[in-house]
Amino acid sequence: MTQKILAITGGTGFVGSRLIDLALAAGHTVRALTRRPQPERSGVTWIPGALDTPDALDTLVAGSDVVLHVAGVVNAPDRAGFVAGNIAGTQAVVDAAMRARVRRFVHVSSLAAREPDLSIYGWSKREAESVVAASTLDWTMIRPPAIYGPGDMEMRDLFRMASKGIALLPPGGRLSVIEVGDIATLLLAVAETDPGKLILEPDDGRPNGWSHAELLGAMGIAAGRKRVVPIALPRFVLDLIARGDTMLRGKAAKLTHDRVGYMCHSDWTIDPAKRPSSDLWTPQVPTAQGLANTAAWYRANGLL
Repeated sequence: MTQKILAITGGTGFVGSRLIDLALAAGHTVRALTRRPQPERSGVTWIPGALDTPDALDTLVAGSDVVLHVAGVVNAPDRAGFVAGNIAGTQAVVDAAMRARVRRFVHVSSLAAREPDLSIYGWSKREAESVVAASTLDWTMIRPPAIYGPGDMEMRDLFRMASKGIALLPPGGRLSVIEVGDIATLLLAVAETDPGKLILEPDDGRPNGWSHAELLGAMGIAAGRKRVVPIALPRFVLDLIARGDTMLRGKAAKLTHDRVGYMCHSDWTIDPAKRPSSDLWTPQVPTAQGLANTAAWYRANGLL
C-alpha cells in the first residue's frame, strides 16, 4: 500500500478523530483542520482555521493526495446554520481541492440526504452532495446511518433512557446503525483504494436494520437492563418534547424540531444495492459488543 498525505476536515470530531488514529496506524501522513490549538502529534500537521477561512483550507489541502471532508453540522438553531456548515462549507472545501488540483475527494454525507423534504438537515446534506457531484473531482460519497460508539455524545440520552428501563420512541419505523470504528475504517479504505464515483451506504450488516424498540432494548442490555419497555409517541408529542429540550438546553439540545422531522420517517435502513462491496470493506464490530463498549465508556466518564 502506498502511503498517502490525507487532508481531513472534522478531524477533532467523533468520526474524524478515529479516522486520524487509523490513518496514522496505517502509515499515512495527516493534515487536519482545527478551530482550537491541539496537542502536538507525530504524523499530524494541525492547520488552524475553519470551513469559512479559505486561506486555511488552501493550506490544508496543499500537497495532499486525498481530501476527506468529514466535518458537518448535525444540529443548528436555524436554516442558516445548516447552510453555512453543510452547503457553503462543502463548497469551500471542494473549491480548495480544485485550486490545489487534488483529484481524490471523499465526502461524508448522511442517509438523511435521501429524504431532503423531511428536515432542513437532510436538505442541506443533499445540497452538499450536489456540490460535490457538480465538481470535476474524483469523488466518492459515504452516507452513514446512525453512528454510535465510545466518545459519542449524540446517543447518550438514549442510553441513559434505556438504562432506566424505558424507551420513548418515534411512531414506528426502522433504522440502520454503524459503529464509529467501522465507519472510519471504510473512509480510510475508500481513500486508499479509490472505488470510483459511488454513493455508498454502510451499516452493521444486520438485514433490514433495527426497529427503534429493538435498538433501545439492545442499548438497555448493554447498560445492564434486561428489559426495556417501549413507548411509541405520536409526532405532536415529540414536537412538544423537542420544544422543551430546546428551551432547556438551547443550541445543545439533542431533540430538535428538525430532528423530529426525520426521526418519524418509517425507513432509515441502508439501501443494500449501495452497500460497499465486501472486497472493499465489511463491518467488524458486532453491534451488541459495540453497544457494550459504548455503555462502558459512558460509565467510565460518569455519563451513564
